[in-house]
Amino acid sequence: MATEKPFAPSCERNQGPILEVLLRHFGDTRSVLEIGSGTGQHAVHFANAMPWLAWQCSDRAENLPGIALWLDEAARPNTPPAMEQDVDGPWPDTTFDAVFTANSLHIMGWPQVQAFFAGVDGVLDAGGHLIAYGPFNYGGDFTSDSNRVFDQWLKDRDPASGIRDFEAVDALARGMGLGLVEDNAMPANNRCLVWRRIA
Repeated sequence: MATEKPFAPSCERNQGPILEVLLRHFGDTRSVLEIGSGTGQHAVHFANAMPWLAWQCSDRAENLPGIALWLDEAARPNTPPAMEQDVDGPWPDTTFDAVFTANSLHIMGWPQVQAFFAGVDGVLDAGGHLIAYGPFNYGGDFTSDSNRVFDQWLKDRDPASGIRDFEAVDALARGMGLGLVEDNAMPANNRCLVWRRIA
């Protein structure tokens, strides 16, 4: 039976605001590694809007067939085949100008968030950007009632998951030589955090 092309309504809604942020920082970027590409929708949208860079999708094995359907249909020259990537597993032995992830840090457990930053440390070039989109808490508090409800839903599904504290995530970034460049408010009580590796 043929795999049906996956579709995430949230990707459709947030890709415009995210692209505005990416365009501010990816003008000189030639290679991006996306961790947790999900459906592949973001990759197609961003690669189409930024033809000067190569957008490398990655995700766990079970999501690769769906991503392939999006990439194959779009047939973009700047989207190589998605590669299998688990934050706990081996990371690529090549480096990238930038790393992007959306709606992933609250799905992982905290040890996996730490593994994510350790992995990024090994693949991000000097002067490169790390951009992370999703909900974050500040000062240990939720930024909205809807985020509080969402966090409870996440924990009911997987007790290890949950909305991360910005301060804790920023500390991991600073620990690998990244400095926060922007903290952008986004629709639906999300943020788009931009760090840059201090050359």
